[in-house]
Amino acid sequence: MKRLFPSLPENAHLGDVFKMFPAHVRPLLEYHDLLLRGPSDLTVAERELIAAYVSGLNACAFCTGAHVLLARAFGVEPSVIDALLADPATAPVEENLRPLLAYVAKLTLSPSKMTEADAEAVYEAGWSEAALYDAIQTCALFNFMNRILEGTGITAYPLDPGAVDEAELEKRRSRSYLDFGRELGIVD
Repeated sequence: MKRLFPSLPENAHLGDVFKMFPAHVRPLLEYHDLLLRGPSDLTVAERELIAAYVSGLNACAFCTGAHVLLARAFGVEPSVIDALLADPATAPVEENLRPLLAYVAKLTLSPSKMTEADAEAVYEAGWSEAALYDAIQTCALFNFMNRILEGTGITAYPLDPGAVDEAELEKRRSRSYLDFGRELGIVD
């Protein structure tokens, strides 16, 4: 951890930041729940894959680790995200996901260069405008969250996403983002 906020404990976690500044946590976690667990043309696994991929592109180790773990809980192997980050063209993902992932990569790395052709590739792969919008929102949310983590100096995720047991994966599948706030004691 970088000591950007000296009052945070050694080896601080996102929960420590939320406890320190709880005023806006509830609506943020509600938005996470709506976007990542609510109805969508994208599966939960696809949305968590996007969250992990965007976080990896931003080199946000905390969010990458957290969302690789969540993607794994919903059926995405961590090696898939590693492969996407190494070479998206050869990563073992469904063909229809490639244009959607290319879209969020470009939106993350060079947002002012988005073109109609980027959206057309997504539609030609069979995705709806609603699916693209959910992908865009997920991309935006994790660019936002990555800045919160990096800006407060939280740089490491405490778990190895590939090494957790089935009980931990089940906990992640059944726990909402608001449940995380409740566990911290800052959301009723």
